Amino acid sequence: MGGMYVADDLEQMGPIDYLVVEFPGSRMAGEGLPLLVDLVDRGIIRILDFVFVKKELDGSVRGVEIADLDHDGRLDLAVFEGASSGLLDEDDLKDASGVLEPGSSASILVYENVWAAPLATALRRGGAQLVAGGRIPVQAILAALDAAEARAASGAAS
Repeated sequence: MGGMYVADDLEQMGPIDYLVVEFPGSRMAGEGLPLLVDLVDRGIIRILDFVFVKKELDGSVRGVEIADLDHDGRLDLAVFEGASSGLLDEDDLKDASGVLEPGSSASILVYENVWAAPLATALRRGGAQLVAGGRIPVQAILAALDAAEARAASGAAS
C-alpha cells in the first residue's frame, strides 16, 4: 500500500491528507478498518503511511506495531503492514502525539485522494496551484446548524 514514487507518479498524484485518530484509553474497536480497506480497494484513496503510537501516562511516546491491537482475536491489521512511504519521521510522530491524552493510542494515516488526481493533474498542467486548504470538523458544522436553527426559532417567535 505504500512505496516510493517517481517524478511521473508525483505529477499524477491527487491531494495528500493526513488524519490523527485518538483512541482514548487505547481502546480500539476497529469498526472503521473494513471501511478504510474498502476505500483503498475501490481506488478512492491510496495509503502512503499508516502507523500507530501510544502516549504513555508519563507523556512519552512509542510506536506500536501493527498487529491485533485490541487483543480480542477479531481485529486483523495485517493488510496494513508495510504501509510506509517514508513521509513520516520521528518528529512527525512526536508532533502528532502532542494532541493525544496520556494513556491513549492513535493511528496516523497519510493518504492520497486518488479520486481527485485527474482534477489535480489538470489544474497543475494549467499552471494552477493550491494555496489554501482545510477541513471543517463535523462538530463545528453541527454547532453552526444548531445556532442557525436557534436564530430562526427566535426570529419566528418575534
